[in-house]
Amino acid sequence: MAGLSLRCGDCGVQLRSVEEAQAHAEATSHTNFAESTEAVLNLVCADCGKPCRSQTEVDLHKKRTGHAEFTDKTMEAAKPIDLEAPLKPASSEAMDVDASGSAEPQEMVAPEVNKEMLADLESMGFSTGRATRALHFSGNSTIEGAINWLSEHQEDPDIDEMPMVPANSNTVANKPSLTPEEAKIKAQELRERARKKKEEEERRMEREKEKERIRIGKELLEAKRMEEVNERKRIIELRRLEKEEEKRAREKIRQKLEEDKAERRRKLGLPAEVPSASKPSTPPPVEEKKSALPIRPATKSERMRDCLRNIKQQNKEKDAEVKRAFQTLLTYIGNVVKNPEEEKFRKIRLSNATFQERVGNLGGIQFLELCGFEKLQDSEFLFLARDKVDKAILNTAGAELNSAITNPFFGVL
Repeated sequence: MAGLSLRCGDCGVQLRSVEEAQAHAEATSHTNFAESTEAVLNLVCADCGKPCRSQTEVDLHKKRTGHAEFTDKTMEAAKPIDLEAPLKPASSEAMDVDASGSAEPQEMVAPEVNKEMLADLESMGFSTGRATRALHFSGNSTIEGAINWLSEHQEDPDIDEMPMVPANSNTVANKPSLTPEEAKIKAQELRERARKKKEEEERRMEREKEKERIRIGKELLEAKRMEEVNERKRIIELRRLEKEEEKRAREKIRQKLEEDKAERRRKLGLPAEVPSASKPSTPPPVEEKKSALPIRPATKSERMRDCLRNIKQQNKEKDAEVKRAFQTLLTYIGNVVKNPEEEKFRKIRLSNATFQERVGNLGGIQFLELCGFEKLQDSEFLFLARDKVDKAILNTAGAELNSAITNPFFGVL
């Protein structure tokens, strides 16, 4: 029995004639063809007359047009394959061009493909360039061949570029010839591969984000730890200064009591008290209330502390005003430390009513001068020059002010 079709042994496409096989071979370079007794399916739409070569093409046509009735004319269109028919020779124009060696550059255009198959591939989700390239290089014969080509070349870098061919080499697009269900299976495989690739990329990006989150978290924890260490050091230093101040205050109170006791005994005509062996020896009271410690120059810190103590002692009945004055001075010092370049924080108007009420009237100008502020000649401003800003002195001043504000024993005597 004569064959009713030719089957490509490389891609499995069924072709109706030797001419279709020749066109398929020229487009794909496939050479393995064999006769088949299976006729090419021919289902004709009863509404518009469109022939469909496979059930897949029928389903796509139904989805696109809504037509539901098809007539099977496979046997009517089936004809024996004439293998003795001569192959269609190449056009004389093309031969002339080849003979001349293509002396002049040819115009390049997009190849002509079957528009219905192109629409079918686009409805599956493929781009126009990718679908056109697949139809062109698979012989422009079946959707199955195009999907097979896409499966083999989906990693090509130019897969989405529109192919270009010489203008005089375009051939008329072959009629579609689809195989049952395989087009759907191939399309599903391509979508599954694309989905898996996208999921793998998302997992990789998620791992990178997690690494970045861990790194940032470690940096934040380290910064927080260093901040806590510095805060503990600052608190320890403040407590040490407070304890020293309390110790000095208690010692002065003790000395004052001893001096008062000695003065009372003197007025009563009693002899001076002889210290017992069990008690620690104390210096004898003297008329002049001079310190028994060796005389040495007072440090900047001590001068600041004495200045603040004088302010508190001279305003014993104004505890609230004194505390407000200390807080205002602390604000001035803190602004200069934080913003040493800002002149507005290093310049104080003496005639300012608020300044006089809170600081000037209580004697706080002397403390600012100890911090480096100077009264300009013929000027009503206290000014701290930028080159005279000493953060060590200002930090010491801040510590003394903070101690004077929080220490309940400060300035008792």
